[in-house]
Amino acid sequence: MKTYLVGGAVRDMLLNYPVSERDWVVVGGTPEQLLNQGYRQVGRDFPVFLHPETGEEYALARTERKQGRGHKGFVVHCEPSITLEEDLLRRDLTINAMAMDANGEIIDPHGGRRDLDARLLRHVSSAFVEDPLRVLRTARFAARYAHLGFRVADETRTLLGDIVAQGELQHLAAERVWTELERALASRDPQVFVRELRASGALAALLPEVDVLFGIPQRREHHPEIDTGEHVLMALEQAAKMDADSDVRFAVLLHDVGKGLTPEAELPRHIGHEQQGLKLVELVCKRLRAPTRFRELARSVCRNHLLCHTALQLRGATLLKLLHATDALRRPDRFDAFLQACEADARGRLGYELRDYPQADYLRAALATARAVSAAEFAGEQLDGKRLGEAIGRERTRRLEALRPQPD
Repeated sequence: MKTYLVGGAVRDMLLNYPVSERDWVVVGGTPEQLLNQGYRQVGRDFPVFLHPETGEEYALARTERKQGRGHKGFVVHCEPSITLEEDLLRRDLTINAMAMDANGEIIDPHGGRRDLDARLLRHVSSAFVEDPLRVLRTARFAARYAHLGFRVADETRTLLGDIVAQGELQHLAAERVWTELERALASRDPQVFVRELRASGALAALLPEVDVLFGIPQRREHHPEIDTGEHVLMALEQAAKMDADSDVRFAVLLHDVGKGLTPEAELPRHIGHEQQGLKLVELVCKRLRAPTRFRELARSVCRNHLLCHTALQLRGATLLKLLHATDALRRPDRFDAFLQACEADARGRLGYELRDYPQADYLRAALATARAVSAAEFAGEQLDGKRLGEAIGRERTRRLEALRPQPD
């Protein structure tokens, strides 16, 4: 029985890239042998075990045969006679199909090191097309390593298009799509992920609400880049540069989906797109089974980002409505996430990438001003619950009005 370090850990070590987790493959072993050594089995579809001390995953070498649709439509064959080379052959990309033995020697039967040097994302074999999840994984790796100059090989790009054309993506479980999307959004260049999905046709299949935005014009005086889809990618890039969390990036991705519903006769104006977009945000979140915090922030940004952009012109009463609409008074941390998304939107325009966004600090000051008003200030007036709430609201409005920038 021999054990090898495999996959991403080997790839990232060769790239001098941070290794986040280590996976192992066991050749010549049986489940009974690992269980007797204290490993804990966790895999149901194929034998995967957790090391009794490190908790790292150890999988018995296996082969797979396609027998259904989607990423689960495989029959797994696992026995001691399966070689390391056979196990590596079933993997997706050559750069993920390398192994390292106990002596530090690299086993590379499919040219992974060559493709690392060439900065290519290339499929291992023709079996690549059998797993539709590889469309998202390839796009995610393109986003993760874009800053290193990696690109998808032409022949692999062709296979990605074939997978999409065969309708395989519709058989992916929503949870798997969401996992890949969330990981891609957290990458250094999430906009590359979206662009790669679009290149293969996968964006239209998985996120048609975003795909349709490409080619839709906006008013040049506000959006010099004109194209709505390009604006979304630029805003997503800005969110990544701000090191925003994944929920902020998801909200940025969806903030302008309402523009896809604008009647052609009204273009390039998009009056009311923020309200129109709410139903599409809900559809996307329901389809992908997005976590609640992602859905809530995406809704808030879609509905309120224009108010945020015009914050310096808002009257006190409208400012207070914005604070309530974003739940800022109860959840200031979520309000800060909202402001990050709006700032990324504002900077995601041609020539605006480095411009200041004073609205963010102004709205943070507005929130502090509103929260400074408390019920204790009205203790002597013996107001009941409703009247007390109204009094607090009036005082907050007054102070917010006084906070407004005065014209020169």
